[in-house]
Amino acid sequence: MPESRNIALFGGTFDPVHLGHIQIANAARTAFSLDEIRFIPCQISPHKRELQPTPTAQRLEMLEIATASFPWAVVDDFETLREGPSYSYQTAEAMRTRFPEARLFWIMGSDQWEVMDTWTQPERIAACVEFIVFTRGSNPKPRDGYVLHVMQEAHPASASTIRHEISKGAPTHPWLNPSVDKFVRQHRLYRAEND
Repeated sequence: MPESRNIALFGGTFDPVHLGHIQIANAARTAFSLDEIRFIPCQISPHKRELQPTPTAQRLEMLEIATASFPWAVVDDFETLREGPSYSYQTAEAMRTRFPEARLFWIMGSDQWEVMDTWTQPERIAACVEFIVFTRGSNPKPRDGYVLHVMQEAHPASASTIRHEISKGAPTHPWLNPSVDKFVRQHRLYRAEND
């Protein structure tokens, strides 16, 4: 019988991946003895359809750069290979099939947890994973049929703030891994249209 592993799925746009993502992943890894954390960038977020993300190849490359020194981190292109919106229940079910013996977790922020009832078929996600929910304040409310683990972990990083500050001409950004920051500058990502 194969040895059971603890694997966490960490989905998002990662536009860009920042130090907050890495800090949260590492905190979860330590707290839950995770063998692996799979960073799974979405192709199109069903909740952010009005936003045009940075091209997939560049977001994947930034993730590879940001996680290169962490042997427990895996960049998984599962959602980026699918057409249309990325639905989390499809990802959770695919990972359950891929790793049938693993204890699977899903890492998210309390903001996502609070609106999970707006997601497509969230109960199908709950059937596959346990949730690790990071919060900066009050504890998220439990949901029937969902396994919830709450972690108090704060990092001020925000991808939208990073994009905004770079678009306004910030020379470097302290919330980015220096190599990711260099990639952003070299590829002129998040620049204002007339820049």
